[in-house]
Amino acid sequence: MSGIYIHIPFCKQACHYCDFHFSTQLGKKEAMVQAIAKEISIRKSEVEDVIETIYFGGGTPSVLSNEEIEFLIQTVYDNYKVIDHPEITLEANPDDLVSSRAQSSDLFEAYKKSGINRLSIGIQSFFDEDLKLMNRAHNAYEAEKCIQQATEYFDNITIDLIYGIPGMDNERWKNNIQKALDFGLPHISSYALTVEPRTALQKFIEKGTVPDVDDEQAQEQFYILVDTLEAHGLVNYEISNFGKPEYFSKNNTAYWLGKKYVGVGPSAHSFDGTNRSWNIRNNPTYIKKITEGILPMEVETLSQSDRYNEAVMTGLRTIWGVSLEKIEKEFGHTYLDYLNQQAQKYVEQGLLQYVDGKLLTTKKGKFLADGIASDLFFVE
Repeated sequence: MSGIYIHIPFCKQACHYCDFHFSTQLGKKEAMVQAIAKEISIRKSEVEDVIETIYFGGGTPSVLSNEEIEFLIQTVYDNYKVIDHPEITLEANPDDLVSSRAQSSDLFEAYKKSGINRLSIGIQSFFDEDLKLMNRAHNAYEAEKCIQQATEYFDNITIDLIYGIPGMDNERWKNNIQKALDFGLPHISSYALTVEPRTALQKFIEKGTVPDVDDEQAQEQFYILVDTLEAHGLVNYEISNFGKPEYFSKNNTAYWLGKKYVGVGPSAHSFDGTNRSWNIRNNPTYIKKITEGILPMEVETLSQSDRYNEAVMTGLRTIWGVSLEKIEKEFGHTYLDYLNQQAQKYVEQGLLQYVDGKLLTTKKGKFLADGIASDLFFVE
């Protein structure tokens, strides 16, 4: 089965740490929605499988009206075969969910009517000092209020939390986690604050107006997160994702397991099993090209080594690990021997382990998974 990712490239304001593609100018929102719908239609010949997931990401998809959301979902149904009851996720910001248009049940009822059955809410922190440092559009009150309202209408909800924020000590981080648990949420995604190039956060750190990220503290807070959430029955099924077994993200799990997906909208990425492609990161150019019937994308055909490296990277990030049988079957003895040879030192250090024919990170090795994976890459 396949999935469709729809990138909505608009935000009310720019978070200081974000390097995703977006614009704070909403004047072209209607034209963008029409262009995305046209791309969905143009690319229908690429997908022979049934669509299992539809994911609205961004940017901030909750800046769309419900009519625009319904229109895009219907466009998918008009052009693709879709399973009964697909997972349809909408990323949303708290300030949109508790704004004047959402003082009653109308907004959540409208979401449900449109087919949305999973909300991904960008909380990031329940504390105003953290939200101000990151330049989030919402405040701590809105963070809690939107979850209180959302849980009255949706069962499948995930929130994002960020750790390693300068000035956030371990005690405040524990309070963040506890607040999330108090709502009884079935899924939590949590990421370390990273300093991306050419972001406002990088400039502030360089000027000394914001302290640099403390990697050791971020690692401490990661293990606090793992211990606390696992003690409450949430499975750390991917390094940054924790969920009750029946609430794992089907969309994201498909990525990690190497399934095919189509990404529409500016900057969106796609994968067909052999090729990766990505759309241009420019809203006016994207709209112009799509209107002309031209797909403004670049395509890369993955080599055998590329596909092996991706299998290692994604496998080590998940509870499913890297299947030795799959490596041998798809890539041959040379790659399997190389993997085992490179992994040996990490096994001896207690960072990797072999379990039931799979190579996995240990609890100690989870935080270092990406770095370990890069050392296992096959470089031609």
